[in-house]
Amino acid sequence: MTGSILFEAIVFLAGAIICVSIAKRLGLSSVIGYLLAGVLIGPYVLGFIGEEGEDILHFAEFGVVMMLFLIGLEIEPKNFWNMRKTIVGMGGIQVGGTILLSYILFAALGFDWKVALVISMAVALSSTAIAMQTIKEKGLMNTTFGASSFSILLFQDIIVIFMLGFIPLLANSETNASTENHGEHTNLLESLPMGFQTLAIILSVVLIIVAGRYLIVPMLRKVAKTGVRELLIAAALLIVFGISFLMEYVGISPALGAFLGGVVLSNSEFKHELESTLEPFKNLLLGLFFMAVGASINFIVISKSPLTIGGLLIAIIVLKALVLFVTGYVFKLKLDQKLLLTFSLAQIGEFAFVLLSFAFGLNILNQEQMDMMLVITALSMSLTPIIGMFNERVVLPKIGTKESIQRPMDHIAKSQKIILVGFGHFGSTIGRFLRSHGVEATILDHDSNRVDFLRKMGFEVYYGDATRLDLLESAGISEAKIIICATNKIGVSKAISKIVKEKYPHVELMIRTKNRYDAYELLNLGHENIYRESLDTSLVLARDVLSKMGFRKYTLNRQIQNFKKYDEDSLRRLASEPNRDDNYIFKAKRELEQQEKFLDEDFKRGIVDFDKHWDSDHLRKALENSNSKK
Repeated sequence: MTGSILFEAIVFLAGAIICVSIAKRLGLSSVIGYLLAGVLIGPYVLGFIGEEGEDILHFAEFGVVMMLFLIGLEIEPKNFWNMRKTIVGMGGIQVGGTILLSYILFAALGFDWKVALVISMAVALSSTAIAMQTIKEKGLMNTTFGASSFSILLFQDIIVIFMLGFIPLLANSETNASTENHGEHTNLLESLPMGFQTLAIILSVVLIIVAGRYLIVPMLRKVAKTGVRELLIAAALLIVFGISFLMEYVGISPALGAFLGGVVLSNSEFKHELESTLEPFKNLLLGLFFMAVGASINFIVISKSPLTIGGLLIAIIVLKALVLFVTGYVFKLKLDQKLLLTFSLAQIGEFAFVLLSFAFGLNILNQEQMDMMLVITALSMSLTPIIGMFNERVVLPKIGTKESIQRPMDHIAKSQKIILVGFGHFGSTIGRFLRSHGVEATILDHDSNRVDFLRKMGFEVYYGDATRLDLLESAGISEAKIIICATNKIGVSKAISKIVKEKYPHVELMIRTKNRYDAYELLNLGHENIYRESLDTSLVLARDVLSKMGFRKYTLNRQIQNFKKYDEDSLRRLASEPNRDDNYIFKAKRELEQQEKFLDEDFKRGIVDFDKHWDSDHLRKALENSNSKK
């Protein structure tokens, strides 16, 4: 609009802050917020960003480059080899099946076979950026769905290298010679004879692997010896930019080279340092990338052929979803995991931009086909978070849980007096401790694979959504005395508490909370048994610190009990106050001062000052001798 870089920066940052904040308030993914911001500030809505949005998209792709570099760092060659069956199996079925069905679709629509094949290869790829961001946001990386998605995406990221090597073979020599229609040569591949282009791609990959081992690691060692932190940051950025420049010069995707570079460096001693250094840059640039994708949606192209583009978009998503569901079925994923996989990877990915542009440069695609596929790609990426939300809120609660409830009921002991909801790190500790004292609990968890594992371990466990009344009744809530909400999701705890209050008021609720603010919400709903997950652990650590400094353990344990009492009283007094206004801050400061005053008085008072119950005989004698000398 003004041509000013500062103005564009202000527009992007303001758009991100406003739209992502609104999205998170509504319980949506941050990706939806970024995409919406891009659409709004783009050339077809508010017009803050014009044609320069395409340049920003290219720059923002560095976010994808860094993400793939960091993914590569996490994959040690040994682990990669151990995962080979899942990666090649799931990835091969998904990519091969999608290419086959897509080719049939586009060939039936009258596209030339070369065009249909290139488009099919682009369609087979999913968005690593959107999928991985969503999986990490929702903490699903360690689930079967997370591992399966990662395997498929990893296979796609690798197979792109071979796709880029194969596409030049589709170009006729006469059409390849006419690439000047699209401009001057911008990379090495365009200047090479067709037969040497595939060889150049393979040599580039080999060069990255060799450079990673014999050039980059020695350089990082020399940089580390300087002890200058910012120099290491510069070195990390130099590695990513250097690899990106090499791959761009050759004429293939910089992200692929970055991924390979990450894999090569995954066994080096600088792995974790590189991860921590590049993570902030990656997150910022990924957000910019999502916004640039939103801004690149060409509404003029859509208005010219809305039915064609809409029909192809729906057909591609359905086609990919079908292949993904079959892939999950072949690998015996549970229904909920299959649905998550199906809805999460049904879009076309960012590498499609690379493949389509590459094929356009070789005159395989014409301008109309190129514009249409770019719009469909951007739209499919934009719809992914919405489709995922539909799956989570509409499909999974009805279909995913139904399969669980149909499991044999003899696995649920209705006579159990305790129901434990959530069996992660927090819940598993509770369950193990109860079990060690001969107290069994019926455990409800929403991860079907964890359920199967727990049953093998001998726990009474049942898969399903614990916010559903029929599932709680199947688990024996009518005969239970206590329900423990060990999940870290406040929404789940509130939903369960509502059911218990309305239908089974005799059951006592004991609820885990992440922080004071969640505790305030539950207190205001009338709950008393609230347990903040970090309170006891932090107090135990503080006790041990003071013990090592010479304080008596018995005294410290008495003080911990006092601290908890004062803090719980304060929590209840502050629960009715709005959490962020000035009045709350004033009262919270006064409560803190009061607590410190009470604790100081307790310590000075003789009640704890002469506690020697836990002191050793040696310490008692030393204290007696000290007192007698006085």
